[in-house]
Amino acid sequence: MTTAAARRAYTGPALFSFGFRPFFLTGTIWAALVVPLWVWSFMAGGPGALTRGWHVHEMLFGYLAAVIAGFLTTAIPNWTGRMPVIGAPLAGLFGLWVAGRLAMLFGGPAAAIVDPLFLIAFAGVIWREVLAGKNWRNLPVCLLVSLYALANLAWHVWPDETGLALGARLGLAVAVLLITLIGGRIVPSFTRNWLKARGEVALPAVPGRFDLAVLGLTGVAVLLWAAVPDLKAAGALLLAAGLGNLARLARWRGWRAGAEALVWILHLGYAWLGLGLALLGATVLWPHVPATAGVHALTAGAVGVMTLAVMSRATRGHTGRALHADRWTVAVYLGINAAALSRVAAPFAGASQPALLELSAALWTLAFAGFALTYGRMLALPRPAAA
Repeated sequence: MTTAAARRAYTGPALFSFGFRPFFLTGTIWAALVVPLWVWSFMAGGPGALTRGWHVHEMLFGYLAAVIAGFLTTAIPNWTGRMPVIGAPLAGLFGLWVAGRLAMLFGGPAAAIVDPLFLIAFAGVIWREVLAGKNWRNLPVCLLVSLYALANLAWHVWPDETGLALGARLGLAVAVLLITLIGGRIVPSFTRNWLKARGEVALPAVPGRFDLAVLGLTGVAVLLWAAVPDLKAAGALLLAAGLGNLARLARWRGWRAGAEALVWILHLGYAWLGLGLALLGATVLWPHVPATAGVHALTAGAVGVMTLAVMSRATRGHTGRALHADRWTVAVYLGINAAALSRVAAPFAGASQPALLELSAALWTLAFAGFALTYGRMLALPRPAAA
């Protein structure tokens, strides 16, 4: 049975008919809740489990893990031609993710056992599918997901400041590499398709040695930084990787796609990646540059913007909607970029820093809540018969 035939034969709940459905829906709801829960805990003395470390973990290994799982469980069957993970197996995988979020929310020793199970199981699924489908091109994706699971394990196995920091840096490094690798495929590809459909002759550059060089440089830079964050060589490599990714982005001609938000948002997300790497490198080289600026350019900026961009496009495409951003989707895009900009600017703002932090938190929550409200029906309900 082909991938398409397996999906047509599925008769269970719509929520488990595609990998993206449960993970995108609950992932964005969780992202909208984590920030206000953390702010409430910090300001009002909430539950002891809701620490800054919890906030960091749930953004990196809770929300982001859901988006990665939703994207890959949907994309890999198309890459391999194998039957998709849907129905009961998908529900079981999703159940592990939910169990991890509850364990982390309420804290206690069980969290260190329950939370890692999802990423370990997910990595096993990805390896099985890619190897069985002989899809050698995507072995790097399997390696990155495995490294991601190990980063989460490091967080739990060494729950002191050293282990938490290492786990967070390694998790962020994997996020950067996945955006560089997969974003480097889809951003020029979707841009090319959109421009060609409008008769444009000047198209994004075809991937080549320059792209491989930038990908390799980025990998060395972020992994070295994850291992030795204060090393000056790591800072120089991060700065070079940031500039290299911005040069790569310039070759994709995003300025020609200003009429369609589903396209230009991908370019903005990738621009945050280049800016974040450069800022992170500047922090290492010149300590007066606030460390949180580069980190949040990569998390609130690159991760936040790129994941919303990919989720909105994938949801519309796989549920039969037109590949066009409506006004609510554009509002979500503007909100998440404003949230990232406010958060990156905050450490430079002096006395205005608290106000910018509050503004960033509010905009982040509104952006993700807006996505859940706008796309919730598409994700939870069956594809329209006419679509």
